[in-house]
Amino acid sequence: MKSISILVVFVFISLHSYSQTFNPFYSDIVENTSENNLLNDLNTYTGFGIKEVGTTALTNAENWIVNRYQTLGYSDVQLQSFTYASGTSNNIIVTKTGTVYPNTYIIIDGHYDSITGVGANDNGSGTVLLLELARLLKDVETEYSIKFIHFSGEEDGLVGSSYYVNNTVIPQDMDIRLVFNIDEVGGLAGTNNDTIVCERDLSSPFSNNAASDTFTNSLATLIELYSTLNTEISYAYASDYIPFENNGEVITGLFEKNETPYAHTINDVISNMDVPYLTQVTKGALGATLEFALAYETLSLETSNAFNNQISISPNPFSKELYINFKQPLKNNIEFKLIDMHGKDIYNDVLTEQRQILSIDNLATAQYLAVFKSNNQRYIKTLIVE
Repeated sequence: MKSISILVVFVFISLHSYSQTFNPFYSDIVENTSENNLLNDLNTYTGFGIKEVGTTALTNAENWIVNRYQTLGYSDVQLQSFTYASGTSNNIIVTKTGTVYPNTYIIIDGHYDSITGVGANDNGSGTVLLLELARLLKDVETEYSIKFIHFSGEEDGLVGSSYYVNNTVIPQDMDIRLVFNIDEVGGLAGTNNDTIVCERDLSSPFSNNAASDTFTNSLATLIELYSTLNTEISYAYASDYIPFENNGEVITGLFEKNETPYAHTINDVISNMDVPYLTQVTKGALGATLEFALAYETLSLETSNAFNNQISISPNPFSKELYINFKQPLKNNIEFKLIDMHGKDIYNDVLTEQRQILSIDNLATAQYLAVFKSNNQRYIKTLIVE
C-alpha cells in the first residue's frame, strides 16, 4: 500500500557495522535466484488483471499461488477465509517446519491483492519474491519454522493481516521470532535503483522496538552481503506488518528507495519496474531469511554416519551428568545446546575438549534434543532425562 506521504530520515549502514559474516553455504543458495522466474511470475500475476477483493482476478491469483506452492512440494498450505464490506477473500498461509524450534516462526509476508491496476510493483514484486524464496528454501533445513503468508485485503486497510493477527496469532499465543514484510520492491524504470530501504519499528508499543532495530540492522548488513545493493534504514508504516507491531511482535521490512509514482494506477505495470533490481532485492531477502531462520547444511547419510561414529553420548537416558566423547581431538569448537520439545533452550555450551562431562541438573523427565553445531552443519540426537 504505502500511500502515506511523510518525511523520511535515513541512516546509512556500513557493511562492517554488525556481526554477520559472509556464509558460503548461504551464498550458494542465493546465487540460484532466477531473474527469469521472477519475470515469468510477474507476467502471470499481472495477467490476471485488477485483483480487488471480490473479483475473479483475485481468486485466479489465489489459485495460482496455491498451486505453485503445491507444485514446489509444500504440503502445509492453508487458506484463511474472511469477509468484510468488499467481499470474501483468503489469506494464503504456507508453513515450512523447523527442525529445532518447530513452534517458533519467521513470518515472511506480502499482499497479493491490487487496486485500480494490475499491481506489478504493488505488490506483484513482493508476491513473486516470496514464491522465489519458497522455491529456493524448500529443501533447506532451518532451525526455526518459516511461514510464507500472502495476505489479501491489504489495499482496503490491512484487512487480511489484521484478521490473521486477531484470529490466529492472538488466540494461539503464537511464538513469532520475526515478521519480515515485503511490499513494493520492484524499483522504478529509468532511475538508478541501487538501494533498498530496510524498515524498523519506531512506534508504540515501544517494548518491541529494540529487537526490531537489531533485526533491521542485521537485515541491512545481510542485504549488502548477498546482493549488490546498498541499504538505508527508515521506519515501518502502512503495510501488513503493522497489525503484528500493534500486537507487540518484532517486525522489519523492505521497501524500494525510488518510490514508484504508479502504485494504485493503471500504469503499475512491469515496464515501469526494474526487474534486475527486484532480483537483487530477492537475493538479499533470501540471504537474510537463511540467517534469521538459522539454515544449515543437511548431512548426507555418509556424513551423518561418520559424525555418529565420531561421537559418543552417554548415558541415555541420563539424570544429572552427560558424558560426551569424540574419537578424535576437535579441530574446531562445537556449539552444543539442549532443547525441550516445546523449543525452549535448556542448556548451552561450547565443546572444546575431546572428552567432556556436562552437569545438567533439575530437568523434568522428558525427551530433549541435543544439537551439535559445527560451521553450517548440525547433528541432532534425541536424549531422555529420567
